[in-house]
Amino acid sequence: MGQAGCKGLCQSLFDYKTEKYVIAKNKKVGLLYRLLQVSILTYLVVWVFMVKKGYQDTDTSLQSSIITKVKGVTFTNTSELGERLWDVVDYVIPPQGENVFFVITNLIVTPNQRQETCAESESIPDALCHEDSDCPPGEPVVAGNGMRTGRCLRAGNTQRGTCEIFAWCPVETKSRPAKPLLGKAEDFTVYIKNFIRFPKFNFSKTNVLDSKDKSFLKSCQFGPKNPYCPIFRLGSLVSWTGSNFQELALQGGVIGIQIEWDCDLDKAPSECSPHYYFSRLDNKFSENSISSGYNFRFAKYYRDAAGVEFRTLMKAYGIRFDVMVNGKAGKFNIIPTIINVGSGLALMGAGSFFCDLVLIYFIKKSNFYRDKKYEEVRALKGLSRLVKSSQQGEAPEAEDAGTGPGLAEQPEAQDGGGGQTGSGCRSRQLLEPARSSHLGNGKVNVEQLQNLQTAEA
Repeated sequence: MGQAGCKGLCQSLFDYKTEKYVIAKNKKVGLLYRLLQVSILTYLVVWVFMVKKGYQDTDTSLQSSIITKVKGVTFTNTSELGERLWDVVDYVIPPQGENVFFVITNLIVTPNQRQETCAESESIPDALCHEDSDCPPGEPVVAGNGMRTGRCLRAGNTQRGTCEIFAWCPVETKSRPAKPLLGKAEDFTVYIKNFIRFPKFNFSKTNVLDSKDKSFLKSCQFGPKNPYCPIFRLGSLVSWTGSNFQELALQGGVIGIQIEWDCDLDKAPSECSPHYYFSRLDNKFSENSISSGYNFRFAKYYRDAAGVEFRTLMKAYGIRFDVMVNGKAGKFNIIPTIINVGSGLALMGAGSFFCDLVLIYFIKKSNFYRDKKYEEVRALKGLSRLVKSSQQGEAPEAEDAGTGPGLAEQPEAQDGGGGQTGSGCRSRQLLEPARSSHLGNGKVNVEQLQNLQTAEA
């Protein structure tokens, strides 16, 4: 019994199983199946391979470097600064030319500040007082400019005043100008040089046109007719975001410059070119909102003839430009191609599964198609006895075979000889192939059982 089972198991290892297909002559389901096939094939060819380039290996680990240079001069004449010429060293911060730079467009100037005592600004709530006890000495004014000295300074006979502080005096009291100081900065230009590298493919590129004409960068300017010149007019950068330069220059703001690289390395390197996008990054509130604009303070320090330090405080409003670089590169590779083709074939199988569901569950004759697709096989009467006798190597009982008890003692029938006649010999000959072919797994072919019953009859 154990040896027969092992033998049958070993023989089954070399069996080959194949599917049985049922062809359904149903035009509706057939049309649905073809439509699904066409849709999946269209998706695979158009979207996966043509649009998404699924046959390529991609590299998104872009290495990038940005260099910026702003150029332009303007002239102003104010009571605080007098006549002054502004060049790039005066209005660009920081001067190193990084991917983030700030252009001053408006100023509040507080000149000749020295470290001494003076009254705090009345616009600061924590500096208001009625008597000296409201100004404890040595404590800073919250959101103020200095340290309290312990005195409450009142102008005239007023009951309310401000605390005296030790600070850079006089403190800043002026409001923002109604017009931008450097309104002509609209015509300034910025040169943005971008170097990129895709390490996976060892591919490098720059956004500057490869030209031997030395005067090219001195005369060109970026625009729809000249997209390969990386020199931008500041006024144009702001207008491309949908904002007005003069309004933005008054209280400041943040402009984003996005450089996108989408390189198909299966083509010539000259086909890999940058695309520029411009947007306003700061929230555009109403003109009277306290959250509007962009500003910060800085100072320039000096010493007088006596060696005493003093400074000029500047509250600068302006436009901050953030240059951001993104990109990817793609090149043909057989591995993603095989993966995407395999995915498409798997979708084809999903289409067949969907049509099977429609065929056997959702149409009028679903029961008919279900019976044709799934066959039910039931064992004949006496199958268990026949299997048992086959495994034991003995003939079935004489009463089951319809022959006398002397059948098992006739060697001529086992050798396939023709000496014996009658029904007993014939049934024995039909039984032997079934026994030998299914000795290992104990299974009996239905057709052979039917032939056996016919022989017995």
